[in-house]
Amino acid sequence: MAPNRLISEKSPYLIQHAKNPVDWYPWCDEAFEKAHANHKPIFLSIGYAACHWCHVMEKESFEDEEAAKYLNDAFICIKVDREERPDIDSVYMAACQMLTGRGGWPLTVLLTPDKKPFFATTYIPKTSRFGRPGLIDICKQVKSLWEKDRDKISDSAAQISVHLSKAFDFQWTGENLDKSVLKSAYEELESCFDEEYSGFGSTPKFPTPHRIIFLLRYYYRTGDEKAMIMVQKTLKAMRLGGIWDHVGFGFHRYSTDKLWLLPHFEKMLYDQALLAMANLEAYQITKDPFYAKTADEIFTYVLRDMTSDAGGFFSAEDADSEGEEGKFYLWTTQEFNATLGDERGKLWQRFMNLNSQGNFADEATGQKTGTNILHLTRSFSEWAEKLEMEETDLADRWEKTREILFHIRKKRVPPLKDDKILTDWNGLMIAALAIGSRILGNYSYIEAAKKAAAFIHRRLTDETGALLHRFRDEESGIQANANDYAFFILGLLELYRATFEPEYIHRAIDFQQQMMENFWDYENGGFYLTSKTAEQLPTRPKELYDGAIPSSNSVAFSNLLILSRLTGDTRWEQHADEMVSTFAGSIKKQLSAFSYFLCGLEFALGKKYEIVIAGETPSPDTEKMLSVLDNQYAPNTVVLLKNSQNTAQLAKIASFTDPLQPLAGKATAYVCTGFACGTPTTDPKELASMIEKTKD
Repeated sequence: MAPNRLISEKSPYLIQHAKNPVDWYPWCDEAFEKAHANHKPIFLSIGYAACHWCHVMEKESFEDEEAAKYLNDAFICIKVDREERPDIDSVYMAACQMLTGRGGWPLTVLLTPDKKPFFATTYIPKTSRFGRPGLIDICKQVKSLWEKDRDKISDSAAQISVHLSKAFDFQWTGENLDKSVLKSAYEELESCFDEEYSGFGSTPKFPTPHRIIFLLRYYYRTGDEKAMIMVQKTLKAMRLGGIWDHVGFGFHRYSTDKLWLLPHFEKMLYDQALLAMANLEAYQITKDPFYAKTADEIFTYVLRDMTSDAGGFFSAEDADSEGEEGKFYLWTTQEFNATLGDERGKLWQRFMNLNSQGNFADEATGQKTGTNILHLTRSFSEWAEKLEMEETDLADRWEKTREILFHIRKKRVPPLKDDKILTDWNGLMIAALAIGSRILGNYSYIEAAKKAAAFIHRRLTDETGALLHRFRDEESGIQANANDYAFFILGLLELYRATFEPEYIHRAIDFQQQMMENFWDYENGGFYLTSKTAEQLPTRPKELYDGAIPSSNSVAFSNLLILSRLTGDTRWEQHADEMVSTFAGSIKKQLSAFSYFLCGLEFALGKKYEIVIAGETPSPDTEKMLSVLDNQYAPNTVVLLKNSQNTAQLAKIASFTDPLQPLAGKATAYVCTGFACGTPTTDPKELASMIEKTKD
């Protein structure tokens, strides 16, 4: 069969559908012109390469000649990669949630030729079953209605579009947010915390690492032990459970059960970045090496399997291989023993909870498959205590075993790697690696972060210096969205914190100015998802909800506050204050849904400290000062380093640093708050004491 138009696309997800008998178009003017000319509605299908149910629908319907015939007859069919076009996904997902009360992928939306939705749902089976309408029946019904009573569809679409235009309507109310909302948000999280298995809610369970990050900040400010208990139980349960890849490292997307055992097996770059950040902060505040090891192993996976030769990070790995979800990751006891030998195999079967019937059940049928997900129900420290042996000895024995399993697993057919490079997700991983480099003292992490940032500047900016969204197969394209700017600015700020190279602040400021010019809503405040020059959709989305990833507005809120403190430029803080007024009413309705925004609010409402280290680099006394800052958890501080090489550059960025000099030839710390600096110190121990006192 000759390929359809998707064969010329760059998205691996679209290319997957290039040999479907469906006459697919990418999202383009030609498709809508064809719909107008042929008087047909649009069948819009949105998904992503690592989506299991997207593959199910493709195999069942889009690869099926009969289903394709009905689709081609009734519609102009458009396929969209949600990761390439988050703007399209955001608008039509809002329509689906408005019409059905739920959402997810694959997302299926029927549109008029002028892009107005009149029907939306998620997965559709080929034929109707159990009261769920099938694709063929929908094609027949819509074709008949379109031909006989098109006005009815047009009227419905017009009404839906009116309501859709209000889906992202955040009106400035003048309301404020105070510390009481932080306590209320904490109480919301406490009320939905699973005391038995950890995490929040029942099933499915998502990692939501920004909730962990919020709880760490809440604990730091209040000392509430329950906040720390929720953090530690959740991070440890995820790391021990089946959502963690015990052989190759990295976290799967989410758990379909409350036990953290049965995952959807796709691995997303953004999950690795955010979970690394959460574990790094947990390590910094608790000093428990368990969290440091988890972060290290996440980075091992990303740098080994998800990094291009040029330095950018790939997007995802699929849930499926050889047409089966999770097949790459599952083990039978026979294979386990054949790989390790009977004695060793049976020992680690016990530790990793394998059995001959299998612990993996098919999600659709619930039937055991005879295969197993490796997982722990006790940590190695608990096993070591039970077996009366040293934990390090047990861990070493597992590492040797794991390497054997890893090399055997490499011979299997691997899941598809979605090797497109996205600016926003790369920004998150750059931030995570930069944080990891200074907290864990691993120089290779900062080198990887710097290389990725250089890649974005080289390959994901246009001739005007504006960001682009996607790179793949030597082609850059797609206008950047607010996530690209917010997340990459976050990465640049963390790069500065790890390297103290002023150029990273310069770049962050430049991109923040671009973001203000092209995305800021000057009437109501906040950032639109799309640029003012972007393609017009039925509505211009503005996102706030912190879902699988934090929203662009939540990340930008923190970025603005940090930029204000780093530079002394209060206009950034003024814009952040306007965001509070814009979003306060919406946030108050469900506080825990905006946990990353509330992380910024913790910073905004508390005492904030600017710490300037004046000292030469490299030098032992400066390194000791910086080591104090890296070892202590102090999320309410920003740090600048001034030396003889960067004095002029730093003066342009942060003029308040100009008079700050080393005392008696020693590295000197200036701790400033409330626009005033305290008595400087050359003693690292005194600096540590001063940081401890920064808690409210």
